[in-house]
Amino acid sequence: MSGTTDAVATRPTAGSDLAQVLELSPVESHLHPEGSFDLADHPVPTGLEEIWRFTPLKRLKDLHTEAALDGDQYTVAVDAAEGVTAVSVPVAESARGVSGYVPNDRISARAWDAAQSVFEITVAKDAVVEEPTYVRLTGTGTEKAAAGQLLVRARAFSHATVVVEYSGSATWAENIEVVLEDGAQLTFVTIQDWADDAVHVVTQHSRVGRDASFKHVAVTLGGDVVRASTSTDYVGTGGGVELFGVYFADAGQHIEHRLFADHTAPKTRSNVLYKGALQGQDAHTVWIGNVLIRKEAEGIETFEQNDNLVLTDGAKADSVPNLEIETGEIEGAGHASTTGRFDDQHLFYLQSRGIPEDEARRLVVHGFFNDIIRKIGVPHLQERLEAAIEAELSAAERAGAL
Repeated sequence: MSGTTDAVATRPTAGSDLAQVLELSPVESHLHPEGSFDLADHPVPTGLEEIWRFTPLKRLKDLHTEAALDGDQYTVAVDAAEGVTAVSVPVAESARGVSGYVPNDRISARAWDAAQSVFEITVAKDAVVEEPTYVRLTGTGTEKAAAGQLLVRARAFSHATVVVEYSGSATWAENIEVVLEDGAQLTFVTIQDWADDAVHVVTQHSRVGRDASFKHVAVTLGGDVVRASTSTDYVGTGGGVELFGVYFADAGQHIEHRLFADHTAPKTRSNVLYKGALQGQDAHTVWIGNVLIRKEAEGIETFEQNDNLVLTDGAKADSVPNLEIETGEIEGAGHASTTGRFDDQHLFYLQSRGIPEDEARRLVVHGFFNDIIRKIGVPHLQERLEAAIEAELSAAERAGAL
């Protein structure tokens, strides 16, 4: 998905076919610092900063300091559907930056600087692609950190699904850009099924065109530390974004998701729904959600929700939803967050009908995730996710955690 070098890419200029400049009123947000391509503008975090206060910096294998991002301990396999091209392009010849993304934290800026090539996936204009395109990255070691750069472009009025799967052991810093042109429909799925020793810090940014529809699904099951920052903005009216996430943290795992929907155009929509389960000592999940409704974004509609199911003692879930509203001329905006143990009433109901307690607990967990799994829209991925959740529960039972 990328190589490494010390070269810095040229940022697309205003008016080029690689960048669309948004003329927006200035907004300051403590959750989203101003971005910069200059690494000097991103000091080494101390953990006191708002955007880093939940992240275990000592476990990042120096991705946030000076770790060389020149590792090659990974392989990439691609299965591109008909109507989709997937090629690795040298940075100087690539279209990276087309999403308007500017690194807003040190790891993202370091990965941007280190990337030698960009893996570009392009869905042809007007193409309706029934089969998903798969990119499978397999890590083969954590000793040497590496940087990745991925760009997914859905041309006008196309319809496709792209799935990126991560497995194995790796220390991986990454930037992902997703661009939907007018009228495009794209489902983009990431599955982080890393080995227990993996560290993955990824920043993903999408730009959504007029009347385009973007569904982003994040599935996080493995890894020692996984931190994913996902943001989106709009360049035309009528764009819609759905951000769905499922995560399951075991003992000692840290899983962190940071969401940002930046409503930069009127009559746009966003819907955020993330659900997570935790089990085992020191399992820790973090969900930070933020929606910014700018002055220009009249008539928008948005809602964000995060639900967490704590299965055992010793696990901790942090959940912080936010709304920043610059105009009152909106259709609707809201947020919700819940964190709790098993619902005793549900367990009692199932047990009263002769279902053993351990089976009742499994049914409650499956029911907790079921509504969001159905939203994925890719049947065999839904089946795989259900099987993965069942495997997590089985492992917990064998360990005596449930």
